[in-house]
Amino acid sequence: MAELDSGRVVAHLDMDAFYVSVELRRHPELRGTPVIVAGGGPRSVVTTASYEARRFGVGSAMPAAQARRLCPQATVLAPDFPYYRAASAEVMAIIRRHVERVEVVGLDEVYLELTGLPAPRACMRRIVMEIERTTGLTASVGIGPNKLVAKVASDAEKPAGFVVLSREQACERFAGAPCRLIPGIGVTTAERLQSLGLRTIAELAQAPLEVLGTVFSARTALHLTALARFEHDGAVTEERRVVSESRERTFDRDVRTLAELEPILERLVAELCAALERQGRRGRTIGIKVRLDDFTTHTRARTLAVGVNRPADVGRVALDLLRAYDPPAPVRLLGVRVAGLGAEEPRSEQLTLAV
Repeated sequence: MAELDSGRVVAHLDMDAFYVSVELRRHPELRGTPVIVAGGGPRSVVTTASYEARRFGVGSAMPAAQARRLCPQATVLAPDFPYYRAASAEVMAIIRRHVERVEVVGLDEVYLELTGLPAPRACMRRIVMEIERTTGLTASVGIGPNKLVAKVASDAEKPAGFVVLSREQACERFAGAPCRLIPGIGVTTAERLQSLGLRTIAELAQAPLEVLGTVFSARTALHLTALARFEHDGAVTEERRVVSESRERTFDRDVRTLAELEPILERLVAELCAALERQGRRGRTIGIKVRLDDFTTHTRARTLAVGVNRPADVGRVALDLLRAYDPPAPVRLLGVRVAGLGAEEPRSEQLTLAV
């Protein structure tokens, strides 16, 4: 582990099945049994599931009705986010007592900058032990020379995992894993990689840039190969930078026509733009998200020359994208997103949309 001992050291701490684990503190009689946290509506999805339920194929973001079919013996609990936020605050307070620079990326996960600490691994062991002793919750930890290695390492041996890897060790350990294991490579990107015959992380790492360049921009090709080599220089920042904001709606019944979808999209745009205007932020990339009745999700996006946050500007692009896509099947979810957020420009400037 020479690289970790002499260079940068970053940890990723991820709480194990956090929402379920918090629920088990007040429902100890359910320990060791399948438990699912999900809403009760007809289109609700699984927030998380205990490891006992996961053995039946239940997973996060799965339709709750499907989860109940897979594991009918499971206890289903409604999510209680105020309770989860309070539990998260307990965990974060413990972490901050031990480490100065902490980047919170959710109620249940953080990055920690450990560079310069005399015994970083011992520090993380103490944190995990104190969290379990104080809150009754367990966490998995990954430690590496950058955030990417730390993140993937923390997922490798859940629950209660503790994995320390150098970049080279990460490349070796995950060489045969699918590309989607890497954060930032989603379904669409993975499908495009598969079209090039690139299915594993090692194959992507070794792919010639000219091959990747047939379906990706030169910049994206370089980024993807860097990820596959577990190269990452992102800082652990104490203030989380929000680079996009979205609004979406899951329908109680499928929506079949553009005439029905368009006013719904306009309302979502109005809600989103109101939030952006309150924050004084604009974004250049407008996107839509459409989930069809077969659960396939489709996205479309367009990047403008300047940032926008007014409903007229965002709505015009979003509606154009929706009409151009023209969903080929009934729609169960519709969303709109503005990305590339930055500080709002002076209102006196005239905006010219490059669409």
